[in-house]
Amino acid sequence: MICSPKYSGIRTDSLNVNNIAISSDTLVLVDSRDSRAYHVFDVNTGRELTDKPLYHSQELMNVALDQYGSTNERCLGFVDKNNDLFLVQIRHSNPLTKLKKLGGMVTTIMWHDTTNMLSALQDGRFTVWYYPRAVYIDTELLPQSKVFKDAGEFGKNPEIASFLGHHCTLRRSDGSLVSTAVSPYPTILQNYVSKTSWDDAVRLCRFVKDAALWASLAAMATAAKELNTAEIAYAAINETEKVEYISYIKDISNKAARNAEMSLFCKQTAEAEGTLLQAGLVYRAIRLNVDLFRWNRALELAVKHKTHVDTVLAYKQKYLQDFGLEESDNVFLQYSKEISVDWTTIQNKINMELESERGK
Repeated sequence: MICSPKYSGIRTDSLNVNNIAISSDTLVLVDSRDSRAYHVFDVNTGRELTDKPLYHSQELMNVALDQYGSTNERCLGFVDKNNDLFLVQIRHSNPLTKLKKLGGMVTTIMWHDTTNMLSALQDGRFTVWYYPRAVYIDTELLPQSKVFKDAGEFGKNPEIASFLGHHCTLRRSDGSLVSTAVSPYPTILQNYVSKTSWDDAVRLCRFVKDAALWASLAAMATAAKELNTAEIAYAAINETEKVEYISYIKDISNKAARNAEMSLFCKQTAEAEGTLLQAGLVYRAIRLNVDLFRWNRALELAVKHKTHVDTVLAYKQKYLQDFGLEESDNVFLQYSKEISVDWTTIQNKINMELESERGK
C-alpha cells in the first residue's frame, strides 16, 4: 500500500467504479455524503490537494481520470445527474476555472489506457474524442476531432467496460461483452507528438486523410506552440483565418511576444498578459487590452507603469467616435482633462516601442 487517503465522513462501503477515479499520480473520490462534492488526492502522499472539496452544481454519476500525459495537466472527466459531460484540469491551482463542458446526453465514459482519447455513449451513439483537451485550446476543434457510430448494436443501456489499444469493450444490459474497433491512427499520432516528431505526424495525417486526425494535430501543435505544424493542420481543415493569424504570429521576432499571441489564440488572456509583463513588454500588454476593448484594464496598466496613458485615451476616443458615443467613465474623463492626445507623438512612441522590442 502506497498511502491511505482519508477525508471527514468517508464511507468505504459506498465506493464503486462510478464514484472513484485513479491514475498513476492522482485519486478522485466523490463525497459519500454529498455527491456534488469530490476530493482530489495525491497518490504518492495521500494528501488532499485542495483545502476543501470541489463542488459541482449537480450530483456526479460517473468520474474518470485520464491515464496519459504530465501530472500538471491531469484531466478528470465526469458525467452529472443531467447527463452532461465535463472536463476539468484537476491539478490546476484553481481547478474550477478549468471546468469545460464537452457534451450532453452522456451516460458512461472511459479514457484510453495509453493516450488522451476519451470514449462515451452519447445520445444513442458511441463517441470517441481523439483529443478532448482541444476544449482548452480551440473549442471549434472539439466537434471536428471526434468520431461516432450508432450504438444500437450494443443493445439497451450498455456501459463501457474498457478502452484498450484499438478496441473498446462494452457490457450489454444482460451482462454479455461486445467489442468495437477504434482507429489506430490517433494512438500513432499522439505517440509521434509525445516524441516531438512533428514531420512524422504531418506525414501520417496526409496519408490517412482524416479531418478528425488533422483537427487533433492542430490542437496538439497549438498547445505545444509548434507553429509550422499548426499552420499546416489548420490549412488542411480549411481554417483560413487561423492560418493567417498563425502566419502573423510567426513573423513576430520576439519570443515572449510570440508566446503571448499563442496564449491569446487559445483565449488565455490572463496568461498572455502575464507573459508580456514578465518579459517587460508593457506596451504590448496595454495594446492587447486595447485590442480586446478592455479599456479599464489597459488604462490601469498604463497608469501603473507610467507609460502610454495618452495612447489608451486616444484609442478609446477613436472607438467612441467611430460608434458615435460619448465618454461616460469618470476615470477616463478625469485623465482626458489632464493629458492631451497627439496622434503624431503617440505613433512615434509606438514605433520606438516596436523597435526596442526587436532588440530584445
